Amino acid sequence: MANITKKVSWSSRGDESGAAGEETPLLNGSEQSRPLRQMSSGSTVFQIGRLSTVDLEEEITTEEQDSARGRPKEIPHNEKLLSLKFESLDYDNIENQLFLEEERRMSFMAFRCLEISRWVICGLIGFLTGLIACFIDIMVEQLAGLKYRLIKENIVKFTEAGGLSISLLLWAALNSFCVMFGAIIVAFFEPIAAGSGIPQIKCFLNGVKIPRVVRLKTLVVKVVGVIFSVVGGLAVGKEGPMIHSGAVLAAGVSQGRSTSLKKDFKIFEYFRRDTEKRDFVSAGAAAGVSAAFGAPVGGVLFSLEEGASFWNQMLTWRIFFASMISTFTLNFFLSIYENKPGDLSNPGLINFGRFESEAMEYNLYEIPLFIAMGAIGGGLGAFFNFLNYWLTIFRIRYVHRPCLQVIEAMLVAAVNATVAFILIYFSTDCQPLGPDQSEEYPLQLFCADGEFNAMATTFFNTPEKSVRSLFHNPTGTYNSLTLGLFTVTYFFLACWTYGLAVSAGVFIPSLLIGAAWGRLCGILLASTTSTASMWADPGKYALIGAAAQLGGIVRMTLSLTVIMMEATGNVTYGLPIMLVLMTAKIVGDYFQEGLYDLHIKLGSVPFLHGEAPATSHWLTAREVMSSPVTCLNRIEKVGTIVDTLSNTSTNHNGFPVVVQVSGDDEPAKLCGLILRSQLIVLLKHKVFVELARSRLTQRKLQLKDFRDAYPRFPPIQSIHVSQDERECMMDLTEFMNPTPYTVPQDTSLPRVFKLFRALGLRHLVVVDDDNRVVGLVTRKDLARYHVGKHGLEELLLAQT
Repeated sequence: MANITKKVSWSSRGDESGAAGEETPLLNGSEQSRPLRQMSSGSTVFQIGRLSTVDLEEEITTEEQDSARGRPKEIPHNEKLLSLKFESLDYDNIENQLFLEEERRMSFMAFRCLEISRWVICGLIGFLTGLIACFIDIMVEQLAGLKYRLIKENIVKFTEAGGLSISLLLWAALNSFCVMFGAIIVAFFEPIAAGSGIPQIKCFLNGVKIPRVVRLKTLVVKVVGVIFSVVGGLAVGKEGPMIHSGAVLAAGVSQGRSTSLKKDFKIFEYFRRDTEKRDFVSAGAAAGVSAAFGAPVGGVLFSLEEGASFWNQMLTWRIFFASMISTFTLNFFLSIYENKPGDLSNPGLINFGRFESEAMEYNLYEIPLFIAMGAIGGGLGAFFNFLNYWLTIFRIRYVHRPCLQVIEAMLVAAVNATVAFILIYFSTDCQPLGPDQSEEYPLQLFCADGEFNAMATTFFNTPEKSVRSLFHNPTGTYNSLTLGLFTVTYFFLACWTYGLAVSAGVFIPSLLIGAAWGRLCGILLASTTSTASMWADPGKYALIGAAAQLGGIVRMTLSLTVIMMEATGNVTYGLPIMLVLMTAKIVGDYFQEGLYDLHIKLGSVPFLHGEAPATSHWLTAREVMSSPVTCLNRIEKVGTIVDTLSNTSTNHNGFPVVVQVSGDDEPAKLCGLILRSQLIVLLKHKVFVELARSRLTQRKLQLKDFRDAYPRFPPIQSIHVSQDERECMMDLTEFMNPTPYTVPQDTSLPRVFKLFRALGLRHLVVVDDDNRVVGLVTRKDLARYHVGKHGLEELLLAQT
């Protein structure tokens, strides 16, 4: 453990000289004035208290400390670390004098107009998300169709003439080329666009500022990247990235401008703050789910269950509106593309088809079988997450260069093609090509005339169509060996694929794995007795297996139940799907966390869960707070403010404002809180007392000036303050929040946690009985504590 600790800066609270506000270290290895406590190799409990010590297995020399201070070293990844590079978002409105004056000036009609604007924005979010989903669907269908037709012609040609190895090389080359392009734009241009984006959006809605997560460039890379990932034959789906795409669209549309394109449309200016943006991003995520699965209600529930940490009643209705518009838009434009204008029967990107045949009915005695399948799905999901967890740690340590990430993605694409080709080549599962078959690219290979290779229908297709064929192909289409081999190989391929530097989702691969082993269960049940073949329909068990596997990996319950019901168009399956997902979650959680939560933890993100750690009642605000705190006077010298903001050793974002009540000997008392971003805007506009008195200022500063600077506030280094201006004074009274939330020193950690998270705070001031500032609680102070194997544990704070 010592080799990790050396690369983490620490200090004892008693020796701190700087402030301890919300910290965002620069990526230059600067020292943080933060406490760090660590469990020594011999002890079994953490030392938690105001003055903590760090026990090391070996001493650290002064030379090593200086080296660590001067330049950042790579930290070997460890899940016990919490990164200091993440800022918090301001989900609490700053009710300063400017804000209150603006609210007082607004008429009832103005508030009604704002409410109408919120509905208009949600409609726009739904419409644009539907358009993007339509574009992705059409591009994937066209490009994948071109690829599979080309490979099929090649295979047919060389099956007769010999030399099928050329077909394999063609397949592997086409896959690698598509994936190479998708990986290059992600690895070299926008790494945050990798994966599904759901963990990042979950963190954003929780109040963590993930850099570049809702940028226009991220959206473009996400959309183009997912097209090439799916066309490249990877074990991925295009549904997960739709959620991220919807969230990025929502963040952009709601602001009425594009900071990337430097274009301001001068609309929706009132919504240029984190609180409003958060609500619209929730709507965007729901619209993404709705477009992907044709499930508007499922989209709302997904946003509630997996995404939003903050919710209200009006938000539910607006988000449902965005989801419904998204589905309608996708249906409308796909109907035009398919030359059926006005036909709105295509629900979403993934259409599971209708489960309405008599064989699809289920009986009471099948419920225990469904629950058992849920347990299998939970166990397999936990195993999937376990493998992917260690694979991700390996990638963090060794595959962190962009060129290596592209090579790995190309290797996975080539291996996908090779494994698929070998399984198809050696498969003897030949099935008659009847009128009921839904195969788009049936491969005959070595089968007799009028027959097709059943293994090819699973691999030689886009994952969405493979899922549908497993659900709806008639009994006898696949034999047990084919499904067993496909399940095992695709399980490991999907596990290897998730986490690559490509835009990709895990929804469809999970459904495909589950549908394969679920159909296998149905076949095995039907073969047990003659009566079982009457009720054990393979398609029914494929649906249950798909739900169990996806639930076991991502641990969604309520939203996934509704999504599956809406996507299949059959409400009667609500009970078995719900039971299966509950079982999968209970079993999976016993072994391992859900996939998204694991990746949040691996990113060392200070994520706040719904409740404080169960055994933390004995901790108080005095023990978790950061102290001492850098405070500013209500009328402060400009030079002091500039020096405080320019201090590279502590890059704080919040400063309590204090005022001297009586004599100079008495400690100052709290009168407000002001943010770094506000101070930077004040310095930029030179809001100094002396200039106001001499009437040199052009106009009074308004909230619009702060909104125009949002969200990319300039760094303090870009603001020039002359030597004469440093001697001026700045009155913070009008701009600070005069009523910040405060807690006494003896408040318990769960109470502090509940207040902090429920209100979406960024800073919580700790005061004594005389209202004097004694400390400050920030997100990282609370996120450090979690329940581990040894009871309540505390994470290390690291410059990662």
